[in-house]
Amino acid sequence: MTEPDKTPTPDVTRDESCTLASVRRVAAMLDQDPDTLANGQPLPRGWHFFLLAADTRRSALRSDGFPGLGVPMPDLGLPRLMLGSRTVSFHQDLPIGAAVQRSSRVRSVVHKTTASGPMAVVTLDHELRALAHAEPALVESQTYLLLPARAASAVAATPAGTPAATPAATSVATSVATSAHQKTVVPDDTLIYQYSALGFNSHRIHLDRQHAREVEGFPDLVVNGGLSTLLLTEFLRLDLGIVARSLKARHVAPLYCNRPVTLCADPVDGGWRLKALDDQQQLAVELEVSL
Repeated sequence: MTEPDKTPTPDVTRDESCTLASVRRVAAMLDQDPDTLANGQPLPRGWHFFLLAADTRRSALRSDGFPGLGVPMPDLGLPRLMLGSRTVSFHQDLPIGAAVQRSSRVRSVVHKTTASGPMAVVTLDHELRALAHAEPALVESQTYLLLPARAASAVAATPAGTPAATPAATSVATSVATSAHQKTVVPDDTLIYQYSALGFNSHRIHLDRQHAREVEGFPDLVVNGGLSTLLLTEFLRLDLGIVARSLKARHVAPLYCNRPVTLCADPVDGGWRLKALDDQQQLAVELEVSL
């Protein structure tokens, strides 16, 4: 059963700044030389995540600590949250150092009843525009799954090292890494912490091991969905020299801290298809990129 929530939600508009200091910190997080960056250069595509941070007051955070991106994320009595998908269209580059206006809104809230209980799908829309330009530099949409609490018996029954299932992951078959272009990365505590800090993301599944394991039933800290997308786009940009015009990411299973992630890329008609496979060679993220 599906029931849309038609309650209007006002846009949240903020003046941001694509500061050189912030961009250099992103470079440092990615183990790239910050001194190669300067004001006026185009912001590498995919690095805009820190401009989407929500300024949700600590007293207004969800019980899982997630502040939302751009706008506060509703609770709706569903205390668990996972990123389901995101799309980004790049219309022009944001210059480093530019004053930026961000407009964010909750586009829709759809309530569903599944065999596992109630859930909701929340879609957020964002536009980033350099104040010197009339048209947006990029448009991004994100879809989140809001889920009920896991039963204590289900959390206790999850053996250490066993991935916790998500609604999107139940029908995903094993994907063997056979792509011509491959790379292995290992997201560690420091990378997850720095990405979360730069995006002002206090979601406890990324920062609090006890919460991730004992409340959410995950075997370890969860890699941010946005971070996994960034690792894929950086693989495309740096290793293959490809500049994306738009991307569409589908997050089907979690990735975990300190576990190797295999990045795969294959050319397709009009673009590229990328995948992130977990340490069991299971598909976790699929990314379609147009050029």
